[in-house]
Amino acid sequence: MLVEIETAWSLSGYLLVCFSAGYFIHDTVDIVLSKQTRASWEYLVHHVMAMGAFFSGIFWKSFVGGGVLTLLVEVSNIFLTLRMMMKINNAQHLLLYRINKYVNLVMYFLFRLAPQVYLTKFFLQYAGERTLGTFLLVILLMLDLMILIYFSRLLRSDFCPERAPSRQHKDKFLTE
Repeated sequence: MLVEIETAWSLSGYLLVCFSAGYFIHDTVDIVLSKQTRASWEYLVHHVMAMGAFFSGIFWKSFVGGGVLTLLVEVSNIFLTLRMMMKINNAQHLLLYRINKYVNLVMYFLFRLAPQVYLTKFFLQYAGERTLGTFLLVILLMLDLMILIYFSRLLRSDFCPERAPSRQHKDKFLTE
């Protein structure tokens, strides 16, 4: 699936993409129904873009390999969630938090930035065509921008706290 991103297909990969699209639908509906739209608009934008990409694999059965590859991002979410839980509990002074911030850097590079660069390079071959690949390239480029913004926020918050913006919304950890 890493080599044949467009044509590779397996039942397990297809089901993983279907399940993931269902998660994004569920989470989007939950955000809207719980009236967290304004505080979570970045998540909503991300979810809509991800659903658009996953639906290409579901309905056209193409780029399933790309969908599976993008799910590597979820590995880094484990450590980002651990970080957020420690911040919620004001546990930034713990050794575990300090270790986790370096683990976050490594995981961010390995499971967010590296797959995005690989996929972006792959999809750039569709730049001049009017195909599903071009549509997915546009989504991917917007996700690239979001991932870089999140990475800069993570760096500022954990490694340059004096340069991090003041917290206006104490319940919003996405800004950090």
